[in-house]
Amino acid sequence: MRLLNTHTFKLRDFLGEARPYAILSHTWEDEEVTLQDMLSPAEYATGMKGYRKLKGSAKLASDQGFHYLWMDTCCIDKSSSAELSEAINSMFQWYKNAALCLAYLSDVQAETGLNLGESLQSSKWFTRGWTLQELLAPSEVWFFNASWKLIRTKTHLADQIARITNIPASILKGLDDLDTVSAASKMSWASSRITTRSEDIAYCLLGLFDVKMPLLYGEGEQKAFIRLQEEFLKSSDDETIFAWQVDDRNEAASKPYWGLLATSPKYFLSSSTLRSPQFKSRIDNQPTDVTNRGLRIKLPMTLLDGDESETIYLALLQCERTEASL
Repeated sequence: MRLLNTHTFKLRDFLGEARPYAILSHTWEDEEVTLQDMLSPAEYATGMKGYRKLKGSAKLASDQGFHYLWMDTCCIDKSSSAELSEAINSMFQWYKNAALCLAYLSDVQAETGLNLGESLQSSKWFTRGWTLQELLAPSEVWFFNASWKLIRTKTHLADQIARITNIPASILKGLDDLDTVSAASKMSWASSRITTRSEDIAYCLLGLFDVKMPLLYGEGEQKAFIRLQEEFLKSSDDETIFAWQVDDRNEAASKPYWGLLATSPKYFLSSSTLRSPQFKSRIDNQPTDVTNRGLRIKLPMTLLDGDESETIYLALLQCERTEASL
């Protein structure tokens, strides 16, 4: 793990457990300072637009007593595919292990008052794929506006954030554990989020689903998202992963058939209240197998009412819908 010294602005590699550190959450903008920029002559990096963000976040971290800060712009060598893959597979844990997460909302001017709720609602920070894990993984998140003024903490803003993201306030406050949330519900949190690179809508969810897998940029969103689900199913029997739907009729009719796995998190938009039943048991305790021909799973079946051909069956999933509670 590579960290930025908040006093010297020098980068340092740590093998094993790093020193206590703060971590930055933000959305990328023009002229972000990369690792290569930091290794260039000092005057080059300081002249970039992104240096103001680097300097501001380092000062905030230093003011809170942290000698080290992690930020994705300059602490990852993105020219190395191996390092980038390792970093993305480790990122959820890095945010979780951080003593403090500084969430910088560059498009929010308000600190308090009536305009704050509206400003938060429209902030692009709540629309990006990567910031989902950056919101959920750290226990302590402090939100700052464009002028680096403290807005409030995640705990204090939990009810407002819940209304924006549809993530229960009990999760945001740390009262309920992420492990208790169904796969479908987690997917619903990402259903309206976007990423610059299409595959990242799957890669940004690796930590949330406790999955490790290689990054294959160029494979496209559908293949990346299916790989994510297949890896998840190798260690989970959460059948809510199959409980998704295509809401657009024209899109639904565009294919003669759909597979068992969704090709995008957007199809989980209506799945936020799905959960696995408290008591459940697979038929014959059969696991889900991921094979080279697809998925193999044993489920109870029933004929579809009204099907005169008697060839269409419904597979019954072990999941139930509960009342939404923010």
